[in-house]
Parts: sequence; structure tokens; C-alpha cells
Amino acid sequence: MSIVFVVGFGGFIGAVLRFTISEYINRVINSTIPMGTLSVNILGSLLIGFLSLYFQHLNLSTTLKRLLITGLLGALTTFSTFSWETITLIERGLFGKAIVNIALNLLLSIGATLLGMALFNRLNTI
Repeated sequence: MSIVFVVGFGGFIGAVLRFTISEYINRVINSTIPMGTLSVNILGSLLIGFLSLYFQHLNLSTTLKRLLITGLLGALTTFSTFSWETITLIERGLFGKAIVNIALNLLLSIGATLLGMALFNRLNTI
């Protein structure tokens, strides 16, 4: 099976998950800050932090790693949507909201990656 097909298949699943989760969060949380995109970025960052360490301990094929990390999680998280939503906030004159959106996406996504890694390390010592 072609690695491009595998990454594309993972990307398809990740994109559908991103759309579904993001739309749900945006319906549940009424905010001018794009909470759906923030949520999928944090979730994807948490998962990539955990799975990147977990996969080091498994004898997984490169193909499976690329399916899950590059394809699924790459499509689940979205820097382009984050960027577009931030520009939209700026165009609407919501400069404070744009700064909050930038800070939350960057800090919480990096924090979630570190948390995922810490969770793996914690579970790995049990």
C-alpha cells in the first residue's frame, strides 16, 4: 500500500474528526473566540505528545505511525484554520480576542503536548 494513500486515509479521518468536534464545540460554547479550533488543536497536541513516546516503545511499522501521526493527527489539528480565524477577528476589530486566540492556541497546544508526554511517562512507570 502506498504511503501517500495511508497518510491520505489518516488525513481523511482526521479532517472529518476535526470538522465534527469543532462544529460541536462551537455549538455548545458560544464565544467570539473560535473554541472549536482551539479544542481540536489542544486534543491533537495532547495525543501527539502521548503517542510519539508510546510509539517509541512499540514495534509499530513506519506506515502505521505515519497513518496516525502525520495523517490523522496532522489533519485533526489545524494551523491554517487558526490563522484564518485570527485574521477574521482582527478584521472585525476584535484585537484583544485575536491576541487571546493566539496565546491560547500556542500556549495550550504546547502545554497539551507536554502533558501528553508526561502522562505517557507516568503510565510507563506504573
